[in-house]
Amino acid sequence: MHENPPSLFPPILPHRHGMLEVDALHTIYWEEVGNPDGVPVLFLHGGPGAGLSPQHRRFFDPQHYRVILFDQRGAGKSIPLGEWRNNTTDLLIGDIETLRAKFGIDRWLVFGGSWGSTLALAYGEAHPARCLGFVLRGIFLCTASEIDWFLHGVQQFYPELYDDFVAPIPPAERADLLAAYSARLLCDDPARYWPAARAWSRFEGRRVFLLPQPEEPASDALDLGVGRLESHYMAHLGFFAEGQLLRELSRIAHLPAVIVQGRYDVICPPLSAYRLHQAWPGSQLRMIADAGHGALETGIAAALVAATEQFKRLGRFVD
Repeated sequence: MHENPPSLFPPILPHRHGMLEVDALHTIYWEEVGNPDGVPVLFLHGGPGAGLSPQHRRFFDPQHYRVILFDQRGAGKSIPLGEWRNNTTDLLIGDIETLRAKFGIDRWLVFGGSWGSTLALAYGEAHPARCLGFVLRGIFLCTASEIDWFLHGVQQFYPELYDDFVAPIPPAERADLLAAYSARLLCDDPARYWPAARAWSRFEGRRVFLLPQPEEPASDALDLGVGRLESHYMAHLGFFAEGQLLRELSRIAHLPAVIVQGRYDVICPPLSAYRLHQAWPGSQLRMIADAGHGALETGIAAALVAATEQFKRLGRFVD
């Protein structure tokens, strides 16, 4: 049902791709698709740690857009996989600027979902002059209350998944599940971190879609990237001060934005999207009535493509 939403553009292969060493520890994978002379777009994946999918290239008209996609530090094809050291929001923002300079791009449309929306906002607020506008999905502002919901509040809807998530942790450590999981995930013993990574990834993955989906084949890259990096970033509140992204929104509030949100998203509940829309004059909120969190749910995919088509009609974003 969600593998090939009819609204997506046809599958496309990168016409360029490669690896970029960003420091002594991390080398990131990047790819470029679409029109080399088109309007530049930066695609930011979720997680953190989830990495790219070939489907991510398909939200954009390849005749109009020049799309730059990359696996963030520790994710996907970037190496080392699951590496949390030298991995902060500021460093990711620096990597984005390194990529922008590498491709000779002055300004680009910024597209991100879930954690990608978080990073898009953080990047925009750090470098507003480099942004043409934003397409954001499944808003996550990385506040303490959102992290608490992700770990605990969701048991109101998925008590059986929560019980499965808690089960591997000894009762004495369950008062702080994030610390208990982090201690296991962020260690160098495979016997400890692999079971924790798989439990964490399964806890998230089984509640992405509104309607039940066939169980996906296990992916070591996804499990390790998501488990380690989500726990790492959550333990540090995304490396933000509480409420920082909304507080500094004035830096980008003059830019156009389309916000796409599933009404029944139990990973990133709609309140954050609503608050962002309220704080952003001129932003457009598309609340999808029959969707959860997944970018490839039919209504969300259609709204994301409609957003990139809407920006296409604006031309080259003349101020």
